[in-house]
Amino acid sequence: MGSHPRCLPTHLPGGSRLGNPILRALAGRLARAVFTRSAIIMAAASSLHDFTVKDASGKDVDLSTYKGKVLLIVNVASQCGLTNSNYTELTQLYEMYKDQGLEILAFPCNQFGGQEPGTSEEIVQFVCTRFTAKFPIFYKVDVNGEDAAPIYKFLKSSKTGPFGENIKWNFAKFLVDKQGHVTERYAPTTYPLSIQKDIKKLLGSC
Repeated sequence: MGSHPRCLPTHLPGGSRLGNPILRALAGRLARAVFTRSAIIMAAASSLHDFTVKDASGKDVDLSTYKGKVLLIVNVASQCGLTNSNYTELTQLYEMYKDQGLEILAFPCNQFGGQEPGTSEEIVQFVCTRFTAKFPIFYKVDVNGEDAAPIYKFLKSSKTGPFGENIKWNFAKFLVDKQGHVTERYAPTTYPLSIQKDIKKLLGSC
């Protein structure tokens, strides 16, 4: 994204105050444009299938391609204390239920302790080599703050956590039904295999 509007100067070179109203108006317009774009996306979205995200190589992925699938969406990190247990169980979960219609969408995020510092290529190589994961890894995103990815603004607004809307740490999880609606939200410390009952219910297995 471009420079944050707060970084724009509020005075002209040489200390002239004449330009202040113009510059402030410009900063205001830029700020409104950023928030308006996000608001339009959010307002138009009735389900997760209305969003487009980027895969690890930067190519657009239309999430409508996942219609009819149960989705588990996770913000992941490679250097977290929860990394080994979560990736191991996510891989097991995917192998158990992928043929029944489960898809796991992993979104790397470096907002929590700087524990996902690598490039997309490095992240994918790590996950595929160490855990032999076969579910898709997407482009690194922010999940909190003004620059949070629209998909995460949608997820958080659909299901708030016990301590509010914001994601608290790596490996928070959202379960999404076949119609693209968020049905459950799980804390980072909730292990993937412990939510099988909820997944099977959405898959129609029980």
